[in-house]
Amino acid sequence: MEKEELLNAIRGGLVVSCQARQGWPMYGTDIMVAFAKAAKQGGAVGIRATEPQNISAIKEAVDLPIIGIYKQWFEGYDVYITPTYDSAAAVVEAGAEIVALDGTKRRRPNGENLKEIIARIHDNYPDVLVMSDCDNLESALYAEECGTDIVSTTLSGYTEETKNQNSFNYEFVSALKNHLKVPIIAEGHISTPEELVSAYKSGADSVVVGSAITRPEIITKRFVDNLEQLKKKTI
Repeated sequence: MEKEELLNAIRGGLVVSCQARQGWPMYGTDIMVAFAKAAKQGGAVGIRATEPQNISAIKEAVDLPIIGIYKQWFEGYDVYITPTYDSAAAVVEAGAEIVALDGTKRRRPNGENLKEIIARIHDNYPDVLVMSDCDNLESALYAEECGTDIVSTTLSGYTEETKNQNSFNYEFVSALKNHLKVPIIAEGHISTPEELVSAYKSGADSVVVGSAITRPEIITKRFVDNLEQLKKKTI
């Protein structure tokens, strides 16, 4: 699929993030594949997935574009979303058409930096798009300068600078739309269909939703918390 064709395939639709970390109830490749199949059946236009084995299995089962990441934790480094070139290459070799990286200025393992990683991906995998997961406008502008093809809002609320951002940041999407030339993907803290629509109204080219769809323990807790609030009001 050509790059522009790939962007058009996910533009205006819903990308579902099918992820689980080791130790979580839904962890397992078979479960991730099942989530991806269910997402496609529900009308998703793409899948976001982590770890090469999950990406390759989903690729065999579902004919949707995949945004691939590889979460790896290195001691002494805060960056964990596809932190190195090797992690990015593993994602691409597994079949991802888009590889997402941490798009901040934070230190990376092996002395690597975002610009060099993006350049190597473009050189070695010219048909693959690079997406930079950012936390604020500063990192988004930096990622664009480094040559990224797409910027996402994924890390808003998940870095030291944005740790107090606990809800979807519409203003962040609008700022990206006003300052960047590359496509924008909204992701993070999107919990309802109404918020998804608002993300598009704010200027997103595509939207990724994860926990609200594929984290049943979080979905259950939201129901239970609301029930407990109701009980307190009726006492």
